[in-house]
Amino acid sequence: MSEKLKKIITDFIWITIGTLLLTLSLDLFLIPNQIAPGGVSGLAIVLNHIFKWPVGAVTLLINIPLFLISIKVLGSVFGAKTLYSTLLLGVSIDALAFLKPLTHNAMLAAVYGGLIMGLGLGIVIKYGATTGGTDLAAMTLHKYIPFLTVGRILLIIDFIIIALAGIEFSPELALYALATEFIAIKVIDVIQEGTDYERIAIIISDKYEEISHSILYDMDRGVTELKGVGAYSKKEKNVLLVVVNRSEVTSLRNVVKKIDPKAFVILSTAHEVLGEGFRNM
Repeated sequence: MSEKLKKIITDFIWITIGTLLLTLSLDLFLIPNQIAPGGVSGLAIVLNHIFKWPVGAVTLLINIPLFLISIKVLGSVFGAKTLYSTLLLGVSIDALAFLKPLTHNAMLAAVYGGLIMGLGLGIVIKYGATTGGTDLAAMTLHKYIPFLTVGRILLIIDFIIIALAGIEFSPELALYALATEFIAIKVIDVIQEGTDYERIAIIISDKYEEISHSILYDMDRGVTELKGVGAYSKKEKNVLLVVVNRSEVTSLRNVVKKIDPKAFVILSTAHEVLGEGFRNM
């Protein structure tokens, strides 16, 4: 079996797992507690309450036209993965609707529904697909109203859906829906970016050579020398750029402090570092 085929199979397995997790978040927590956290599934929950239409079927009926329109407007950039995930989500929501909800406490449903939803969506996105929905609508509308970003259009659409849920259910449940969406977004970010963020250090010191040597040979970390000019003094400065793991920050501070206590140091967070000594691309 070729590596390319292995990757395709692996991607579809993980997309299946992610989509089914999203389904479980809906069937076990959100639908039974009338929590509609935006998106097509949120709209389907509202329509289910009004017309008693099955959530999965409504999700599918909305998503498929959105998918076809988005292909026509944006081109076939979404491919088989998104179509597969969209179909699986619509079918699995109704197929697993027999499962009993794990809680009827709205707060617990919002928290755990959001966690599992974020986990499922994060996995699906990580392996190159989406579950259709309002993100496709937002990207399509952006072509016609380019003065609004995709993110803002998505926010407007989700706000309208959550507002409808608030009118149909209650303002309190709308607030729980907002909490669910916030939790899901945070979990997606963690899956996409990880939690062990690296730190970027910018060091300005007249003893840059000693500091650079110590970082290179005592900490076994790479250092980049940049040329800078003081805006006030107009003197040339050598600036050191270093990327370290979170656990190495204290060691870096100690190295700089020992050599030059008056050094100017800026520490910031890098959400992703690719290359030698860190993650591969």
